[in-house]
Amino acid sequence: MEYLTNFFLPSAESTYATQVDALFHFINIVSLILLVGITFAIVYFSIKYRRKSQEDTTPVITHNTTLEVTWTVIPLILILIVFGWGFKDFVEMRTPPGDAYEVHVTAYSFGWDFEYPNGVVSANTLYVPEQTPIRLLMRARENDVLHSFFVPQFRLKQDLIPNRVTTAWFEAKRTGEFVYFCTEYCGAGHSIMNGLVKVLSQEDFDAWLEEEAGRDLDALPLAELGRITFTSAGCAGCHSLDGSSRVGPTFQGLYMAERQFTDGTSRIADEEYLLESIIYPQRQINVGYPNNMPTFYGDTLSERELAGLVEFIKELQ
Repeated sequence: MEYLTNFFLPSAESTYATQVDALFHFINIVSLILLVGITFAIVYFSIKYRRKSQEDTTPVITHNTTLEVTWTVIPLILILIVFGWGFKDFVEMRTPPGDAYEVHVTAYSFGWDFEYPNGVVSANTLYVPEQTPIRLLMRARENDVLHSFFVPQFRLKQDLIPNRVTTAWFEAKRTGEFVYFCTEYCGAGHSIMNGLVKVLSQEDFDAWLEEEAGRDLDALPLAELGRITFTSAGCAGCHSLDGSSRVGPTFQGLYMAERQFTDGTSRIADEEYLLESIIYPQRQINVGYPNNMPTFYGDTLSERELAGLVEFIKELQ
């Protein structure tokens, strides 16, 4: 079946992906056999029993009990096979092992946060060890919209809903980087709401966790702290650093540039404006961009993180 998987689907990289693919191929092969068989029968009988003239006395067949039972029972058997097979795989995909490593996943417009048991948080990149069951506890931010976490190579897809926790699990078979997507349309930034699952060896994963947990953010220069905050707060989901336009304005060249607002006013993007636009983003909406930036203050970002973001933006001239 591997050659079929490589032809029709991305490589199978989780422990249950091959089982999902096997059912997929079974359904396709049986459907193809039935298509060819039924098509052949229609053509054959259309030719064999066609009326050759107005005087043709070939009898009209109205029914055949044996045939009718056959084409009822065979599809019923196939449906029961698919149901039993699919239910078995579904139960396995919904039941993580008891020793699974838990990661909390939070989706928001338009990014992802992954929080690990020791308190480390990564934005838009999920780090996991290979050959270890990973249980994802997933939700969307309050007052946000529906999102969906989809990793094609793991055959994993799970919706994330505000104020409700959903779960999913997987076990990656090898190290590598695998792309995930949001597969529920969630607004103007939906197409950029993707990221990577980085599967590391157990040793590398433990070292990464230890390094992240030991990072002293208070000792970092403000601009470097701002760079980290740009990633951890999910700013990259809406703002680019290379001048390209996304859901929000690019940060490159933003400092001291003139900004035009939907109420007809304008303003120079100095330090005061940058700080105010992060804390109170709804006060002045830039022309050409939607009014959907959340407020980053209080429990979200500290005063020093806010100052770091401003300094980071100032350096992108």
